[in-house]
Parts: sequence; C-alpha cells; structure tokens
Amino acid sequence: MGGERNGALVVRVRARAVGGQATEAALAAVAAAFGVPRRDVTLVSGTTSRAKILDVEGADPAVLNRLLAPADDGDSAAGGNSPR
Repeated sequence: MGGERNGALVVRVRARAVGGQATEAALAAVAAAFGVPRRDVTLVSGTTSRAKILDVEGADPAVLNRLLAPADDGDSAAGGNSPR
C-alpha cells in the first residue's frame, strides 16, 4: 500500500471483488497501515465502486502523509537522477 492517484491513497488487495471480500481486505489493510483496530475503519461510500471513501478513527495525519508520499524503491537509476 502507498502512493497516491489524484490525491487519493492507493490500496491494492488480492482478495476477489465478490461478496465484499475485496472491500473487507482493503479496510483491514488500511487499519493495519494506520495502526488502528479494524473496527475503527468505516466505509463511508463506495460499497460497489473501486473508489471508496473511508473514515479512520484515531488516524494520525503524519501516517497518511507518509502513505501518500511517492514510493522510494531504492532504484535511483530508474529516475534518471543518480549521481555521477
């Protein structure tokens, strides 16, 4: 998890989008990322949509900022900014 698309946090899960499995997996992943119990993550909207709005009770804004930051994969050569 991590990174952003159009200002939204990107969450990828392997669970199938059948019977709410993918949604539940996404909510659990968000809870884990924020270090809060699953019960503190509520789906506000987007039950059947890929785009969802969540409420994370007790969320630390610093955690959200870290998760929204571009991923540093350690491959500086790929970015073209490697020192020479």
